[in-house]
Amino acid sequence: MKITLVAGARPNFMKIAPIIRAINAAHEAGKDISYRLLYTGRADDASLDPTLFADLDINQPDGYLGVEGHQHSQVAADIMLAFEQELDRHPAQVVMVVDDMTATMSCAIVAKKRGLKVAHLIAGTRSFDMNMPREVNRTIVDAISDYLFTAGMVANRNLNQEGMIPEYIHYVGNILIDTIRYNRHRLLKPAWFDSLGLRDKGYLLLTLNRRDLLVRKSTLTDLLTTLVRGSEGMPIIAPMHTYVQNAVQALAPKADNLHLMPPQSYLNFGYLINHAKGIITDSGNIAEEATFLDVPCISLNPYAEHPETWRVGTNVLVNENAAELSTALHALLHGDWKHTTLPDRWDGRTAERIVQVLLNE
Repeated sequence: MKITLVAGARPNFMKIAPIIRAINAAHEAGKDISYRLLYTGRADDASLDPTLFADLDINQPDGYLGVEGHQHSQVAADIMLAFEQELDRHPAQVVMVVDDMTATMSCAIVAKKRGLKVAHLIAGTRSFDMNMPREVNRTIVDAISDYLFTAGMVANRNLNQEGMIPEYIHYVGNILIDTIRYNRHRLLKPAWFDSLGLRDKGYLLLTLNRRDLLVRKSTLTDLLTTLVRGSEGMPIIAPMHTYVQNAVQALAPKADNLHLMPPQSYLNFGYLINHAKGIITDSGNIAEEATFLDVPCISLNPYAEHPETWRVGTNVLVNENAAELSTALHALLHGDWKHTTLPDRWDGRTAERIVQVLLNE
């Protein structure tokens, strides 16, 4: 079995890495299975820091489509044309796509039209807001996939309610947890950590990525002001891309305890998550990691793609409401926070289950 693994952005590699290890293990055990790792972006993409693949303990991609841009239709068209040529040169029997990006949808459509099996990793997540491009992507990919690998029973329910073929749905668990478990003992303290006078559980970690939040200046100003005031002077460490830093610097109140930092390597950032007093984020992936690591997490979102993070995990949704953020911060800083109950099958063996499903069929 030849599998093409498609990554459309840096975070996808965190979910593909365990699949690669599981495929390699099965191949070494004598199974007829191999993979080709493909990145839809450029080889010199600035978001792929030099340490990423070493941090994840995997090889660099076998191929690059070289597509970049922000216009959805143009990116989709370019990826589809380039992926057709990729499959002509390197045939596959299964194409595995991750999450809900334009690249995910584009490659899934090309594979399906060529009669290949499509496997969707992290299937069944829903916001129920079709105005979100990612919701459109994930709905299309789920509808045409032959393997729907889900992280929780809520995702299973979503797929069942949409009439997906039950035999296509496989409840395998959260693949991101495989990566955390594998790397937890490898996490590295950033070189600048001690120079800022930081101590374990003595700082807050802030991450922002959603462009739709960054452009709503009034809302973002309220949230940043509330965070700085509610932090009670505790250091706030904020690793951010340049475009996010620019938005935050223009709106955040002046504060000595707010430290804007460049993006961190995977192992350095994992250390910051693991040792934080609490996390404020708009990232679903970070909320999942916080649940596994039992770190308090405040999500600036109205929903969670994996509701397990707030139902049994450490996550609390405050939407973009400054008053709710203030209340949650006070609870976090004064020790009034829930501890995690690890969701079912978030055990670090998801990749093994996925590969076994593929081999069985």
